[in-house]
Amino acid sequence: MAAVAALRVAGRRLGLGAPACRAFWAGLRKEEKEVEADKIIHQEKSEPSLICPPPRSRNYLPPEDIQSYLESHVKEIFGPSLPDNWQQTPLKENRLKYRLLAQLAAELGHAVPNSQLHLMNSAEDVLNFYSTPVKDASKFDELCAAELPPNLKIIWEQ
Repeated sequence: MAAVAALRVAGRRLGLGAPACRAFWAGLRKEEKEVEADKIIHQEKSEPSLICPPPRSRNYLPPEDIQSYLESHVKEIFGPSLPDNWQQTPLKENRLKYRLLAQLAAELGHAVPNSQLHLMNSAEDVLNFYSTPVKDASKFDELCAAELPPNLKIIWEQ
């Protein structure tokens, strides 16, 4: 900072006008920008390139004992306030609903999508969701795997 002030005073003593000072300082600014640009380019080269991971598989096959599994979780989380039929347990309290769904999602590896959270009103709704198997294949993949008539063939372009 002191060096800049000294250069300004020296420029005034030498009789350099405003245009000469502007030209002098503009040259310094260009050099600083070039040095900064070189640093940025060097940093970009040194960072590893990010590669997009393959899409996550959404296959889900429900366990054989999903009903007893879910019943034990509902009884554990909701405690003694359960009705006689545990499937009729309402999920009105958001804190308990969250605990149940988060625990099931972590243990089963299959979460309820945000678009369906409002449909989970009772333990029966949760049971229906987790009882439904999910295939992560498109209709074209299914057609390729199926036995097709001899006059029908599917060829993927590459």
